[in-house]
Amino acid sequence: MEPMRISGKDLGAVSMPGFCPRCFWVQRRAPAGLPYQIFPGIFSSIDSYTKNVVHGWFDRHGKPPDWLSPLGDIIGYIQPPHFSKFSFVDSKTGILLTGAPDAVFNLRDKTILIGDYKTAKFTKNQDTLLPIYQTQLNAYALIAEKTGLGKVSKLALIYAEPVTDKSVANTDEVHQNKGFNMGFSAHILPIELNTSSIPILLKRTKQILDLELPPKGVAGCKDCEKLKGIIAILR
Repeated sequence: MEPMRISGKDLGAVSMPGFCPRCFWVQRRAPAGLPYQIFPGIFSSIDSYTKNVVHGWFDRHGKPPDWLSPLGDIIGYIQPPHFSKFSFVDSKTGILLTGAPDAVFNLRDKTILIGDYKTAKFTKNQDTLLPIYQTQLNAYALIAEKTGLGKVSKLALIYAEPVTDKSVANTDEVHQNKGFNMGFSAHILPIELNTSSIPILLKRTKQILDLELPPKGVAGCKDCEKLKGIIAILR
């Protein structure tokens, strides 16, 4: 049998405040996936473009762009491994932990930094998804060391915030013959390196997903109420 599989990002759901084990069980055990799931691909396209911008600058100038200076003494980059090669099986749970990092940089002290690009407004205090990102990056750090990619010393979220001020939009410089440009403002948010949290979350994940029947949900869970409503109208 194939091992139970989970991505670093999906594992992050377990670390969220108000985590609902019932919803998690349903999401992971649904044989054909969840219905009504539509996600715009533009954000992943911009993240990929950001990566190409950074790598292109490195290739031309032999150094990182200035806006990455808060990350430390970067001397090069590693092409992020494909998700099919960036994984390992946790020996205690048998779970295959997978991932696909956006950015991997070589530091002068011979360690590596793993980053994740986010196309969003930079808000240090109101990002309710931060626990997911923290888990995701620490999962990547653990995978990187288990697969021999390198010793991880730093993690960071790299925000590309769209510059949408009216004063900028109302300038001739943003226009081209076939369209217009949009600028991005870069912001760096360091993430605490704590890979010891990952085995704990994997253990919790296995405990939930090994159940034959869904566990009890969290009181007041809105998704549980929505699911209950769908089941009611189908009866």
